[in-house]
This record gives sequence, C-alpha cells and structure tokens, in this order.
Amino acid sequence: MQAATLCFLIKGFPVRETLLGLKKRGFGAGKYAGIGGKVERGEAVETAVIREVAEEINVQIQPEQLQNMGRVQFIFPAKPDWSHDVAIFCDAQWNGLPQESDEIKPFWFSIGQIPYDQMWQDAPHWLPLVLEGKQVQAVISFQEDNESVAEVEMEAW
Repeated sequence: MQAATLCFLIKGFPVRETLLGLKKRGFGAGKYAGIGGKVERGEAVETAVIREVAEEINVQIQPEQLQNMGRVQFIFPAKPDWSHDVAIFCDAQWNGLPQESDEIKPFWFSIGQIPYDQMWQDAPHWLPLVLEGKQVQAVISFQEDNESVAEVEMEAW
C-alpha cells in the first residue's frame, strides 16, 4: 500500500473556507481533492506533505503549523496498486499565495460550498469531520468500479 499525504489549507476558526485542488492529470484527474501526494522512500510524512504542497501550489508550510488530523486507508480491491495509506493534515498558517501548477489548479471553497459531487465518493464520509477539527482513523473500500464506496470503517474524536 502506497503511503501518501493530503493537506487542507484552512481559514477561520471554526473553519470557514478550505483550499481544494482540481487535479489536472494523473491519479484522480478531473476531481477536487486536498493537496498532497506520495511519500518517498525514507521520507517522513510531514516532510512529504510540506514538499508536495510546495510543488503543487507553491505554498510554504512549516512543520510546527501542521495539524495532524489522522489517517485514511483507501482500498481498491479491483485495482490494488491504487490503494493508499494517507496521512491527513490541516494548516491554518502558510506563506505564499496558492498558484496553479501543471498538476493542480487551486480553488478556495466555503465550507457549505465544497463540491463533494466532483470529489472522490469517499470525501463526504470523513472530510466534514476533519474540517470540524476532529481527527479520523478510517478504512474505506471501493467497489469494483473503483468509484463507488463499498464500505466505511471509521472512528473520529
């Protein structure tokens, strides 16, 4: 299972807005998601998320500003190489303005306007909890179509 990260830049307390990226190519192309990617061999997840955010939207985040919001394992039985173990982070302080890259086009969304219908179908199960400030531990399995959610096992606190 591939280790990966997702980061959600957030504004407000309670959270009023979050930044999502429209994936332009590769895994998840055409869908909105948090900013992140694969953890390289020997790389700490915090280092990976900082690197990915810088590469994808040209924003600098500091390790002490990251809020660890838990982990979500995404299981794709019909396509096991798509399965990921994802560390989830939020960050309310960063340097720079999010900029489009060849992989991601960033957009700010108010909490009530998040385009869940244009995201992976798992997002409505766990993202609202994260944006409420809860940590999550989840295993989400997909159906044979690699789109529909088959099963969700989750704890939040």
